[in-house]
Amino acid sequence: MIRTDAIERLPVRHAVPELLSALDGRGTAVLSAPPGTGKTTLVPLALAGLTGSGPRRRVLVAEPRRMAVRAAARRMAWLLGQEVGDAVGFSVRGERRTGPGTVVEVVTTGVLLQRLQRDPELAGVDVVLLDECHERHLDADTAIAFLVDVRAALRPELQLIAASATSDAEAWSQLLTVADGSGPAPVVRSTGQGHGAAIHYAPPRAGIRPAHGTWVDPQLLRHVAATVRLALQAHEGDLLCFLPGTGEIARTAGMLDGVDAEVLQLHGRAPAAVQDAVLRGGEGRRRVVLATSVAESSLTVPGVRIVVDSGLAREPRVDHARGLGSLATVTVSDAGATQRLGRAGREAFGTVYRCWAPADDARRPRFPSPEIKIADLASFALRAACWGDPTARGLALLDAPPVGAMAAARSVLTAIGAVDEDGRATERGARMARLGVHPRLARALLDGAAEVGARRAAEVVALLSEEPPREYGDDLAAAWRTARRGGDGYAARWRQEVRRLTSAVTGAGSVSTATGAGPVSASASRSGAESSPASGSDDAVAGLVTALAFPERVARARGEGSFLMVSGTRAELGQGSGLRSAGWLAVAVADRPVQAASARVRLAAVVDEGIARVAAGPLGAEGEEVHWEDGDVVAREVERLGAVELSVRPLKQPDPALVRQALLEGLAREGIGLLRWSRESGGLRERLAFLHRTLGEPWPDVSDGALLARAEEWLEPELSRARRRADLGRLDAGQALNRLLPWASGEAARLDELAPERIEVPSGSRIRVEYGGAQPVLAVKLQEMFGLEGTPEVAGVPVLIHLLSPAGRPAAVTADLANFWREGYRAVRAELRGRYPKHPWPEDPSQAQPTRYTNARLKR
Repeated sequence: MIRTDAIERLPVRHAVPELLSALDGRGTAVLSAPPGTGKTTLVPLALAGLTGSGPRRRVLVAEPRRMAVRAAARRMAWLLGQEVGDAVGFSVRGERRTGPGTVVEVVTTGVLLQRLQRDPELAGVDVVLLDECHERHLDADTAIAFLVDVRAALRPELQLIAASATSDAEAWSQLLTVADGSGPAPVVRSTGQGHGAAIHYAPPRAGIRPAHGTWVDPQLLRHVAATVRLALQAHEGDLLCFLPGTGEIARTAGMLDGVDAEVLQLHGRAPAAVQDAVLRGGEGRRRVVLATSVAESSLTVPGVRIVVDSGLAREPRVDHARGLGSLATVTVSDAGATQRLGRAGREAFGTVYRCWAPADDARRPRFPSPEIKIADLASFALRAACWGDPTARGLALLDAPPVGAMAAARSVLTAIGAVDEDGRATERGARMARLGVHPRLARALLDGAAEVGARRAAEVVALLSEEPPREYGDDLAAAWRTARRGGDGYAARWRQEVRRLTSAVTGAGSVSTATGAGPVSASASRSGAESSPASGSDDAVAGLVTALAFPERVARARGEGSFLMVSGTRAELGQGSGLRSAGWLAVAVADRPVQAASARVRLAAVVDEGIARVAAGPLGAEGEEVHWEDGDVVAREVERLGAVELSVRPLKQPDPALVRQALLEGLAREGIGLLRWSRESGGLRERLAFLHRTLGEPWPDVSDGALLARAEEWLEPELSRARRRADLGRLDAGQALNRLLPWASGEAARLDELAPERIEVPSGSRIRVEYGGAQPVLAVKLQEMFGLEGTPEVAGVPVLIHLLSPAGRPAAVTADLANFWREGYRAVRAELRGRYPKHPWPEDPSQAQPTRYTNARLKR
């Protein structure tokens, strides 16, 4: 029997007539309804004609998470007084509960995408509702883009709704522009509210360090735990606490030991039975549910009246250059905080404690980062290619995929044979897309099945598709054995996924290895592999399948616990790891912490060199390598897998062109100081730099970069004859620089005129001019300049005269000698005549006889 009283309490019911009218008239709509108003549960029932008097229609509801799928289906079935699988059913990867009478089916967005690629028309479906669009998951964005295409080209009668509590409704309205030209999709807003909640700000004390990577300051967790205790004492009801990840959940649970409540941990990896128990509600005793963002939306946790929000969330990050993914701890967005707040007021008026200061609200991002901007795009790129739009430029997306990320994805897909050189999906790529795993894992499944059998390949791929719990350890083969005999929630999910993958690969056609892996067993044997994967060893099978999935992460030992991946990234095993003595690894899971030089290996399998050579074969190369290393030219013949050197032999007669390039590399790294620079050579360079700075062309630029760029003009033929660093040290830089002088124009002959090496002063001495500073400098004894009124110039620039005492110490500096004689000389004379009485100190130096000598010498 339909629970009419519960339905009547859902505020969104007032917006249902407007929504139905918009769909009947335009075919698309955007539904904006606050959390807790019944958007996820009542609207699909109304669309299907299960409540009210509307026609019976088949409705597909897409949710971002498996937990939300089960919860939404259970809640809708409860409202109808039925069991899940009757009028309302659900489908998630590896599990489906529907029946002949099912008209509302709740699915994950991943399942929806799989169906769209198998059957773009979605035969039999009348309405698709995509829930929680504000979360900007990549699968959801992709599904909407595909559905817009379907309505435009195949099924204009298919009705489409984008729904969210906090979404930018206008942006979605523009995206769902009606194909008949009648403008953007209508926006239907629910004016109803949930029961509401009071907000209390509970900022931690000063000194909390900001989170980075997956690290969160323990002081913040202690503050969150203290806030939970305070809230339990001050308010009635169950409590839901939001934390960024499973590690923080476990640590906070430890800090709540002794509270008068049952402490439960809710996250995506929690067993389905645990998730279901949390969502069914308690049986008398108070509960504290510690949850990740999975509980933000589409869920009602019965009994919750209090929410404690840590203010943090996790987002994926990808290092495309290294092929490594990681998680980043970020400030929860304003939309996310609003969703979390809504969990407190779903059943009654609630209370929310926010563990930050009110002023911090203004600094929060409005929405979460769109996953398309920050995630690995290999799966997206393959789906787009299979859809017929390899560049994704024609898809209706709120944010275009980044060019660099798409290029990295295309590179991966090309390497595994999923797309051709134009980016179009191959037949093999289409099979990969149907497997429902990342393209890398699809490649490992298809090619691994040909070597070790579908079942064993599927077992390893299932481990790779959902990382085992940390307590399983970092040895993939050992984790595999643990999962086989395990009775925990992870092992149950793993066995379910193994069955699905085994069925999928045996029904996916041939598993030809022609596009990447090659005949692994035979190749491994020829390469001297210690064990054949097909022989039955779990370690060999785990290593092979992992290496096929991540060939650039095949790694060779560099020392105890330290490895170098084929990609060039260094990787470190944790202390106590049983893999530390391995010679080769295939790294399945690794991350690179912020500011860390090396990646941390989380999960890996032992391989031998034969398997490494086969799996990473396309990255192999053999040839001459000549480069600058450790201060000299190194020439050798190298066989390598990417950055990993397999064998090295000295090269006795390297290619002269490669040697020349290596010498130029050395000059670029260490500077042209590698050449022989005498005082005269350095002086010539400074004079040329002065003329280039003052007069410009045709006087050459002699900076390091400019000299390296014109190496062929001034370092040849000596550079081409050189073979090592010592040969550069014998090359006379000054003689070589003369080749850059403007001989063709005749200006070279004016070098000594425009920038003389020395200037003759009134005493007859020829004094060196220093050109190394911003202005030419003439350092000369003061008495030698007597009688000269004008300041000497070079290339029209007055020299800066450093006037020295008879002992050669600085006495004065001037660029205007005449003014110095008038204004400055008197003070210098008064200071120095008593110190140097044997030298002349005339009252009028401009009329005096210049001299290098003492008074006594002058009288001779």
